Amino acid sequence: MLKLIFRTVAFLVFVMLASASIASAQGVSAYFGLGSATNSAGTDAGCPSKQLFDNVTGACEPAPTMGGVFGVFGADFMIFPHFGVNAQYAFRFAQADYLPQGGLNVRPGFYDFNAVFQPGPSESRIVPVIEGGVGGAKLSLYFNQQECAVPSICSNFSQQVATANHFQLHGAVGVKLYVKSDIFIKPQFDAHWVRNLNQQYGRNFVPMYSVAVGYTFGRR
Repeated sequence: MLKLIFRTVAFLVFVMLASASIASAQGVSAYFGLGSATNSAGTDAGCPSKQLFDNVTGACEPAPTMGGVFGVFGADFMIFPHFGVNAQYAFRFAQADYLPQGGLNVRPGFYDFNAVFQPGPSESRIVPVIEGGVGGAKLSLYFNQQECAVPSICSNFSQQVATANHFQLHGAVGVKLYVKSDIFIKPQFDAHWVRNLNQQYGRNFVPMYSVAVGYTFGRR
């Protein structure tokens, strides 16, 4: 996961630097922030409400909800003064309990590619942002186990055992608040509609709230 994050960041930096001459005319922005995505607990057939069946224990367990701290990073490339494209990736920093009695954890992530509309003067200190596009959601499942050589000396092991990938539709509204000519703070609300996510959680709709800090190249 960390290797993927570092490679993606390096790629975005490379794209922005390679586009520097174009950016002076249209504008390229990069941002990174923190937020949280939420979802309710699901229910498996044959289990009580808000419980999932655990194949490891052979019993139903309380179902997880989505939450925790997410990292969000992305980049905008404005092809025209008010229209452009965007790529964004949001991921949960730490593993969360999924079926803890069976030792199963989960780390969700969302990636999307969007069209961007920024109404109003581009040189304004307050720039609204509207996004819409498609992407995917990835749930990485980890098996966690503790092994003890002696009762007082134990080690924890975590191994990725499966992934669940889903198509998603994405939309977002936010605003870039420029604290300097080229540095901005960006509060944003994202709406993810993820097909078949109700197989792991309670619903397909995932709202996300975040605040990011970014830099715009070529802003006048």
